[in-house]
Amino acid sequence: MHHVPFDGKSQYDEDIDPNYRPSACGPVTAYTILRYLNEHGDLDVNELYRKLGGTRIGLFKWRLLRNLRKLLGNAWEVESCTIEELKTELQHGRPVAAKFDKWFTFHWLGTYEFDYHWVPVVGYEQSEGDIFLLIHDNGGRHRESRLRKVSYQANRSILSFVKIRKTAA
Repeated sequence: MHHVPFDGKSQYDEDIDPNYRPSACGPVTAYTILRYLNEHGDLDVNELYRKLGGTRIGLFKWRLLRNLRKLLGNAWEVESCTIEELKTELQHGRPVAAKFDKWFTFHWLGTYEFDYHWVPVVGYEQSEGDIFLLIHDNGGRHRESRLRKVSYQANRSILSFVKIRKTAA
């Protein structure tokens, strides 16, 4: 198993605006990844929520890509990536943002780990016929974020990934 040491955060933590908590998974995911990479530690989740364009129904992937690029600048790569690129990022010690989205991918009838949720992927385990992603689930009401192992195969039709990495000093 490839795994990076990572501190998760609950999207329901006291420091997050109560109005943002139900839809703060995208900003919390970006925040924890940036904190892990020791970048923009001065931002708080509420500020990130506003700067990334969070909404009551969540954070659209195109908004995360566009607004995080704008926030981080040219020395950073914020791009969609494949499962193979995700594995490479993790092997190099960089967590990846994953979005589960059954609604906007039109896979309404399937059973998935989450219907609509952003999480940091901090590890993976290759198994016969599947890849298990190690994710932080971003917590719940009165619950810290916890590590979970999720089947890529069972969720792949609704999963997309975003790599966030520094490309210049």
